[in-house]
Parts: sequence; C-alpha cells; structure tokens
Amino acid sequence: MFDVALLWMREGLSMNGYLGTILRVDLTAGRLWDEPLNEDYARGFVGGSGLAARYVYDMVDAGTDPLGPDNPLVFMAGPLVGTVMPSAGRYSVGGLSPLTRLWGEANSGGFFGPELRFAGYDGLIVTGQAARPVWLAIVAGRAELRDAGELWGLDSYATQERARQALGEPKARVACIGVAGERLVRLGAVMNDAGRSAARTGLGAVMGSKRLKAIAVRGSAAVPVADAAALQAVAREVNAFAKEDMASASIRLAGTAGALDVSLMYGDLPIRYFQQGEWAEAGNLSGVLMAEQYLNRGRACYRCPIGCGRETRAPRYGVASVDGPEYESLGALGTLVMVADLEAVIYANHLCNVYGLDTISTGSTIALACELYARGLLTAADTGGLELRYGDAAMVHRLIEMTAHREGFGDVLAEGSAALAERAGVPGLAAAVNRLEVPLHDPRAFAGLAVSYALSPRGACHMEGDMYGVDMGQCPAPELGIVPGDRFDDTEEKGRVAARQQAWRNLYNALTLCQFQNPGVDAVLAALNAATGWGWQLEELMAAGKRIVTLKRLLNLRRGLTRECDRLPELLLQPLAEGGTEGRVPDVAALLAGAYAEYGWDPESGRPAEETLQRLGLANL
Repeated sequence: MFDVALLWMREGLSMNGYLGTILRVDLTAGRLWDEPLNEDYARGFVGGSGLAARYVYDMVDAGTDPLGPDNPLVFMAGPLVGTVMPSAGRYSVGGLSPLTRLWGEANSGGFFGPELRFAGYDGLIVTGQAARPVWLAIVAGRAELRDAGELWGLDSYATQERARQALGEPKARVACIGVAGERLVRLGAVMNDAGRSAARTGLGAVMGSKRLKAIAVRGSAAVPVADAAALQAVAREVNAFAKEDMASASIRLAGTAGALDVSLMYGDLPIRYFQQGEWAEAGNLSGVLMAEQYLNRGRACYRCPIGCGRETRAPRYGVASVDGPEYESLGALGTLVMVADLEAVIYANHLCNVYGLDTISTGSTIALACELYARGLLTAADTGGLELRYGDAAMVHRLIEMTAHREGFGDVLAEGSAALAERAGVPGLAAAVNRLEVPLHDPRAFAGLAVSYALSPRGACHMEGDMYGVDMGQCPAPELGIVPGDRFDDTEEKGRVAARQQAWRNLYNALTLCQFQNPGVDAVLAALNAATGWGWQLEELMAAGKRIVTLKRLLNLRRGLTRECDRLPELLLQPLAEGGTEGRVPDVAALLAGAYAEYGWDPESGRPAEETLQRLGLANL
C-alpha cells in the first residue's frame, strides 16, 4: 500500500506525532484535496476537539446556519492516536451544533480514529452540501466520493457493513449516520465500530444535512514519533498501572454500568427527571446484574487495557447482540423515565444505536415529555393519542422510533428538550444548559459539577470536567492543582479546582485519550513529549487546556453566548428531600467566581480578559 507518512517524511513535511496532512472535502463542488496541517494550530491546540475548534473558528460567524452548507464538519484525531499509547483510540467530531447553535463537539472510541491516521490523515474537514447522498472512501491516502443511493435509509449497522463490502476492505472502519441523522434530528449521532458513537450536540444531523452518509477508512501508514523507545516505556508503565488500578478493574468487570450502585448511594444518578432522590427499583439496573444476566462479552477499543465496552443481549426482544448500554444510557433510558426493567433498557439503547441517536438527549427529552404529560401541559391530543407515563418501557421504545423518523409527536421530540419545554410554555423546566441536555450526574451530589455544566463549551457536559471522579479519588492530578475534596464544597476554591479539571479534560479530548485511563500527569506529559518532541513542561499542559477552553469560549461568544448563559437549570437548584444529596444545592455564584478567576475571565461579562488572551497566545482572535 502507498504509505502517506513516508511520503511526507521524504518531502520534509512530517511533524512528529502527526501525519502532516488534512483532507479537505467540498461536497457542493464534489472536490477533494490534501492540505498541509497548520503546524501553529497543532502546537497551540494539539488535536481532537481543540484543533477542530481552531479550524472551525476561522470558518464560521454569528450567522452561520448549523444545518447549512457553510457549517464545517471536522473529524480530528490527536498526536497520540494510533501510536502504542494505551487508550488513545478516540477521535473528535466538531462543528456548530444544530441543537445548541453554539460550538458542538462529540468524541468516540473504537478503531475509526486510529484507522483514519493509518489511512494517511490527521483529520478531515467537510464543507458544502452534496446534491444527492454520497459517502467518502479513504484508502491508503487516496480519497473519493461515491454515490450513497443504496446506503441512504439504512440503519447504522447495515451502513457500516455495506460500506465495507463496497470498498472491498473487510477491515475498514466506518463512521456513519442512521435514519435520525438523515432526518436532521437534532439529537442525531455519528456512529462507528458497530455501536460506538460520537453522540452529543447533534452532529449526526450536520452530517445528514450535507447528505454525507458515511466515511470509510483503511490504511497502513505509521504515525511518526520523536522517541519511539520513550513512548514504548510510557506504554508499558500505563499498561502496568491499568492492570493494578482498582477503578480500571471495576470497569473491566462491569463496564461503566458498574458505577450505577455507587452513584445511587451518592444521590448522583438522576431519577424521575431530576426530581427524586431515591428509588428502590433502580438497583434492578445494576451493571453487576447486567454482567450476570445479559452480558455476551466485554469489548475494548484500540490498544485499550481496560475494555469498558459491553456486548449484551435482549432475548425477549429477539436481539442476540447489543452494543452497551453504559452508565449514561442506563440512567437516561432507565431511571430518568422510571423504567427498571433492565432488558427493556438494553433494548432501548439498541434502538438508539440502530437509528443513530444520542441516548442522553433522547432519554432526557422523553422524560421531560412524561413530566409535561403528568402536569397536564401535554395531552393525548398533542401526542397523537399516545399516553405518556413514567415507567412505560413500550412507550419509550415507540417514542425512540418516532423521534428517529420524525413521525408524529416524534417530530417535536426530535428538536430536543429545550424546544419541547418552550412549546409547552415552561422553558425553565428543561434540564439543559445552553440547550444541551444534562448528563446523568447530579451537581447536587458533587458541587464542582456546577462549573463543569455551566461553563462547558458544548453545553452541559460531564466529559469536560468529571468532578465526581475527582472527589471520589479516581482521577486526581495534584501536580496541576486538581485534588479530591468534600463533594459538597461549593467555595470559590472548589470552583478553581473544577476549572482546572475542565481544562485538563479539554486537553485529554485533544490528545485524544480515554478518560477512564488516568495513569497520572507525568505519564501523559512523557507520552506527549515522546510522540511530538516538543519538550513541554508541566505548566504547558494546563496552559494548553485553558487555551482550548478559552478559544471555544470566544467562538461561543461570537455565536451569541452571554454571561447569563452560565447557569444551571432550575430543576437542579431544587433540594431533594431524600437520598444522597442530603437536601443540598450548590452555590453556583461562588463556584463560578472561582472558575472565572482561574480562567482569567471577567466575572461580570464572562469574557476573557485582554491579558488572558495575551498570555494564552489568543490576542489575534
């Protein structure tokens, strides 16, 4: 096979840790071309969602329509992806979100990210809109657009298989959309490696708006690294750590679903649309029970020593193999809608995978619909005769199908929970931040999450500041000032710690590393330097994380974000009488004051101060 990496090195264009090239795709013109990776952008924003945001910043303005041809859709790997570094098998998708109209990003594991690099590219940028459905084939540095007429309308699993067959590459990796993306459902996900998904912020709908059904990649290029021996040494250290680490062992045994029982104890798992602190039947959704009763096998992503992936089954529904569910899906499609039937939740997760839907946003929007129905703010006349009731698994399954197809009342749900609450005349009832549904971790249980949600660049997000993990001692980084503490602490200092964790995870999402792999700051720094040869010091890690967060902040300010948007939804500021939250609510004002100070943002306007932009090298923006 033609080895793109070797060609770049022969021409003197290689960058250690990078292939050195981006694939550009103009769907309107049907044109593809290679573009040298911007080295300044890579050095400043590393890769993944950080580098994607830097490219997008140059290409959009306040009026860009997220579902229009001018919104770029960026697929980006990072400098550790496809190397020997364990758990560096992820990729990011970025662009403007059709759900939030702000910066949108999602990331996914599996094998697509590494294979994109092996195919010769650090990332690809898709613009325009095809006149008819197409898919993109990339094999060993050669890219072409193909007609997707026979793929359009297929579910995400069938699409992946048919694309591999058409390519004649049974080991190709495919990222695609299902029916939800085609129908421009604002909860649409990008699916890959069977049931893996870059799900949040509705970027599957952006892919659908471009009539781009799938991207298939295959190659054998090697990622050039500065010091292969040093990177191998780090990899051995990280693998040894994962073998002994208790958190890794727990995930290996029961997947992320194994955290459900502990989350219930803390009051961290939302119940009945964030309004109930305890529910005895929630234990029926335990990851341990899932492992005992429904597990086929565990699955791991590229070079992952943990293997959090679950392949389960739902025999009652005639499904022998289901990808997942993980913790978030068990909560969103289980406790949030009061369904305690584990097999029914497994099947609901399967439907979301088949159609290409974000389980968090889908489950939360359905739960809100149940709440509105219970309050008399929705009636059967609004739903086409459907009775919406908490605990009705069959109803949940039907609404997932209707949402994916924009059928009847599903057309309303396809717009997301914020739009649903506005339609019902109660916008404050939506459990969302900047229109993105809140994940299945409650800031009443871990106060630092108030910062994670209120200031997340993509809307409410647990992947950009997992403070529950910090305060449970699972991912401390004391060298960066990130240390476990009292989970109810809501002081300004806790706000600073939460901001540091948010910056650290934004860097993780740029490298891009799995957040279940926490071998320590020194190991991550050593791996980055071994791959790139940059010779970074400890303080440059945090500076890079803050630079990435601040760039995304500038992009959102351009899109209309204001200081008033930095808040939690009303439901999450109501104390719960029972459960592990002990009737507490976080002091959001104090926490945000600390976070603004840590970031160097003006607390009145929420804008980065001029000296902050100068310090981070962003003054030209």
